[in-house]
Order: sequence, then C-alpha cells, then structure tokens
Amino acid sequence: MYAVFTTGDKQYRASKGDTLKIEKLEAAVGDSVEFDQVLLVGEGANVKLGAPLVSGSKVKAKVLVQAKDKKVDVIKFKRRQNYRRTMGHRQWFTLVEITGITGAPRKTAAADAVATEE
Repeated sequence: MYAVFTTGDKQYRASKGDTLKIEKLEAAVGDSVEFDQVLLVGEGANVKLGAPLVSGSKVKAKVLVQAKDKKVDVIKFKRRQNYRRTMGHRQWFTLVEITGITGAPRKTAAADAVATEE
C-alpha cells in the first residue's frame, strides 16, 4: 500500500518502511510525526483519491536525522565587467522513516475481480 501526501509545499509518494528526505520539520530526532494532508491512498487497482484530501487518512513517520544537505554553489557573473560573485547555501532537511499508513480503502468484490483479470 502507498500514499501520496504533501508537506512543505511538495508531494511525496511513500510506502511503509520507506525513508524520505523532506523539508525541515520542527521535531527532534526519534519523535513521531503525522502527515494528515493525504492526497491519495491505495494499492493496485484499489485507490482512494481525495478531493482535494482523503478524509481520515494519515501517514505516520519517525524522525531519523535533522541535518544540512550538500552545498549548492551560487555564482553571479557578468562578462567583460570584472564582476564575479560566489556564494554557497546548505538547505536543512529531515530524514523520516514511514511507520504506517491509515485510512486505506476497503477491498471490494469489483476490485478483486479486476485484480484477478490482470
């Protein structure tokens, strides 16, 4: 089963046991966090799509690491003007492990029939 959720104005697809690098969260290492802005939950042909969110669905995760990412060099340059500027930036991120997904759609006889035909 997988879910598509949003956090930090980005969307992520996650399954149980996945580790994701997401935008920095205000949580300590070892804390549990919940993402309640779930856009889609499902498995195979049995998918529950929200409009815009799936009500009652949550993605639970555990914070593994709070760290800075690799350095990104920012270079400004204008030719023939003797103008060169270099700067660096390291973005904070949070590494989380998905521990559970709730609010999955129930399997129906029609979904089972479609799955057996494939």
